[in-house]
Amino acid sequence: MPPRPALLLTLLLAACGAPPVTTGGAETTGGTETGWVALFDGETLDGWRGYNRDDVPAAWSVADGEIRFDPAAEDRGDLMVDGAYGDFELELEWQLDACGNSGVFYRGEEGPALDAPWRTALEYQLLDDACNPDGAYPSHRAGALYDLYVPADSVARPAQWNRTRIVADGPRIEHWLNGERVVTAEQGSPGWDVRVAASKFRDADAFPAYGTRRGGVVGIQDHGDALRVRSVRIRAL
Repeated sequence: MPPRPALLLTLLLAACGAPPVTTGGAETTGGTETGWVALFDGETLDGWRGYNRDDVPAAWSVADGEIRFDPAAEDRGDLMVDGAYGDFELELEWQLDACGNSGVFYRGEEGPALDAPWRTALEYQLLDDACNPDGAYPSHRAGALYDLYVPADSVARPAQWNRTRIVADGPRIEHWLNGERVVTAEQGSPGWDVRVAASKFRDADAFPAYGTRRGGVVGIQDHGDALRVRSVRIRAL
């Protein structure tokens, strides 16, 4: 499915400082709200697709104004937003079942040589820290920049709605969770390079050019656990 022209035009104009384009009433304006574009209309998965495919995996559906993932479905896969994004601010709300695990991907690539977003994309970790085994690893906890940066505070709400905010502005990366900034990082900095070299992503063959991209796909992970997502929006920086 090709990227939605209206959405791409909105992001390009916002990035250039031009007045935002309203797309079907999806955008909010006024004060700090200017420039936001809704990525989920609350009713359909229009503007979404599977990773490296044109359709939406059957495991993803919409109910009661939420995007829902059913791990029991046979047709599964990661759910991606149409288009590519460079500098942006992304917000969404999410809720996992008890002991669940998932993530939000950004600044990654698609292509025939790549089988999953996590080969190239950065990941904002979604996790029930209280009982998922990954909670034992600080860099795998909710809000972490997965396997690289540990969240500063434990503010996740197990099996409840949580609010995520991701800021990707040039090399600057921020992860926010429930109103608190829990990760600050700078791509390409000495500290960044040290972390990548010590992480699972150090294998350049398995994770080509990992952590070096300043734009790319945005999506939600199929990690095999039930997940609910709502209020997804983005704005260009």
